[in-house]
Amino acid sequence: MNDGKADWRRELSALTKLAIPVVLSELGWMAQGVVDTIMVGRLGPDSIGAVALGNALFYPPSLFGIGLLLGLDTVVAQAYGRKDFDDCHRWLAQGIYLAIAVTPILMLIVLGASFGLMPFGITPEVAVPAASYVRVLLWSILPLLIYGASRRYLQGVGQVRVVTVTYIGANLINWGGNWALIYGHLGFPAMGIRGSALSTVIARVMMAASLLGFAWRYERKRGHPLFKHWAGPQLDRLRKLIRLGLPAAGQITLEVGAWNTATLAAGWLTPIALATHQIAINYASVTYMIPLGISAATAVSVGHAVGAGDHARARRAGWLALGLGTAFMLFAGIVFFIAPTPLIMLYTHDPRVLAVGPSLLWIAAAFQIFDGVQTICTGALRGLGETRAPMFANFVGYWILGLPLGLILCFILKWGIYGMWIGLTLSLIVISSTLLYRWHHDSERLCAAETKPAAPAAG
Repeated sequence: MNDGKADWRRELSALTKLAIPVVLSELGWMAQGVVDTIMVGRLGPDSIGAVALGNALFYPPSLFGIGLLLGLDTVVAQAYGRKDFDDCHRWLAQGIYLAIAVTPILMLIVLGASFGLMPFGITPEVAVPAASYVRVLLWSILPLLIYGASRRYLQGVGQVRVVTVTYIGANLINWGGNWALIYGHLGFPAMGIRGSALSTVIARVMMAASLLGFAWRYERKRGHPLFKHWAGPQLDRLRKLIRLGLPAAGQITLEVGAWNTATLAAGWLTPIALATHQIAINYASVTYMIPLGISAATAVSVGHAVGAGDHARARRAGWLALGLGTAFMLFAGIVFFIAPTPLIMLYTHDPRVLAVGPSLLWIAAAFQIFDGVQTICTGALRGLGETRAPMFANFVGYWILGLPLGLILCFILKWGIYGMWIGLTLSLIVISSTLLYRWHHDSERLCAAETKPAAPAAG
């Protein structure tokens, strides 16, 4: 019994050491969007709504590209668990090739979408600046994907602190760039929300260069210089990355697409509803970054254990991560419930927004635990090499059940933005329940296969 408790304590310590820097990195990622929203807030609700719509167009295609690279979590972590360090290096090269290959396609998709806002029914005072914002932001896709590949590699080999350091620098650059380019300080022209987009592009170029530099330094210390031994394209590895990454990309696109559809629906209501929705979703997204970071750490921990052949440790890592994430999301839900108005006032003092915003944060409080469970289960399953189940769960939960219900409540029953959020809450309940069962089943089966006695020899 004491040995069992020691195993759990060791696993908790290892998971925490891995998760904290990854969580800080996810918060750094989210901070870019929060800073952008706050910095353009002085321009008025229309500008807040334009940034929201611009991001709604930009992120589904770009996050699909990042999702294609999530297979690196599985292959790099399992190779590292086997102590095949050169294999980790070769997987990084394939990830970079994949990022470069898909970037032109994603840029064309984002550019084409920017011309469809007014035909889609969005008011001109929001649609025009949103389109100009996204046409600048699309130039950040390639550095974003190179950063994504480098980050998956560094996390897979246990080098997670460098990602946090990179995000600190990137957010300082983004904040300074917003201040200078939105309002015209330091001799720069006042570019409005286009300045915010340009600042984000510059920050992401720095992120990509920084992480590739850290990867080069790590490999040089290991006596295996990154670019001297850089692998060429290998079709079998690229196919495996796509086979693992395509369902993960589909899952991310389905999830983000559902929430961005809600943002577009809010754009059909009023600029006030859209601005309030964006503020509330920013808060829900900030809290989501904690379990998302734990999820990434879980994928690595589970992958390391599977690569080492220790399936019991893989199962422990998943359940410990679920406990950590659930505890945090319970705390976040309590904060949303008891202090919604002060949170909204950090963005704006507009009385129309303050009248709507607290109720949205109460709905967000109700789905916090479900949101945490579904994302951590997704990471745990990815560590096992299972990426299809989360995609199917998100498709059914969001697009068959929750989103249609939200649209009905919003527009047919006239519940407005509250109805949309209620439908999305149902989605999260269904998805989290499904993935929790799948993690329990798959991890239990893995451990049972490990402990099953060998069949007696014939004769």
